[in-house]
Amino acid sequence: MSTVAPEDLIGDAPVDCSDHVIPGHQGGEIEVSVIRRRGANRPGPGILCIHGGGMIMGNRFAGMRPAVDWALQHDAVCVTVEYRLAPEHPAPIGVEDCYEALCWMSSAAGKIGMDTSPPVIFGGSGGGGLAAGVALLARDRDGPRLRGQLLQCPMLDDRDVTASTLRQDGVGVWDRVSNRTAWDAILGERRGGNDVDAAMAPARATDLSNLPPTFIDVGAEEVFRDEAVAFAQAIWAAGGNCELHVWGGAFHGFYDIAPQSDIARACLDTRDAWLARLLRS
Repeated sequence: MSTVAPEDLIGDAPVDCSDHVIPGHQGGEIEVSVIRRRGANRPGPGILCIHGGGMIMGNRFAGMRPAVDWALQHDAVCVTVEYRLAPEHPAPIGVEDCYEALCWMSSAAGKIGMDTSPPVIFGGSGGGGLAAGVALLARDRDGPRLRGQLLQCPMLDDRDVTASTLRQDGVGVWDRVSNRTAWDAILGERRGGNDVDAAMAPARATDLSNLPPTFIDVGAEEVFRDEAVAFAQAIWAAGGNCELHVWGGAFHGFYDIAPQSDIARACLDTRDAWLARLLRS
């Protein structure tokens, strides 16, 4: 995941990919890449894409084929961010880097070909947790507005207490041990304690009101099942708009690992249909 190159992601797809160095958290520098349909001659909707990898591995091109597809299908301007990884860069650096990327793409909209509508934020796994954290920061800081948040199997909770994490102890491609290891890298001694801000672990949020329309999906047989369901329920309880899908029998990352399966195709079709509806609204 940490060695994916632009050519691995794009192949012969007719898109352009441009790299930019932007300010990160507390004066650091990070890179973002803008993926746009080649020859696009009018502004398109913005989508901020945050890669997975448990916030400890991966790069901005890992798992980002959706950015290419959405650039082609919707003339979207997709920005994928090279946020800094734990443990070398513990929380809140990762989520703050992603927030800086949101601020940059909003301010640079005309330069990168983005239209004036608020962008969508997308992330899977660790990137899903970061996306949810960025949405909370944008709300609480009166920052750039978001059109929606699309969270695939999001990593939201550092506390390691749900039935689904206990069930996946030693089982699966991202099990309870993997999850605890990642959260230890991200939070150190703070993991599971009281000194964890909701932007770092969005399951800690006590107020999920005034968030943009949200899509969440998750496998029924993965660590993140219960925290994803609880997050959706909390959005509903706050009066928000959330669409939730729990895919029976599915494991973490099933749509990438077994994309030829019927359930993966159903998952991706459902996700992309939600995004298409959102972009038409």
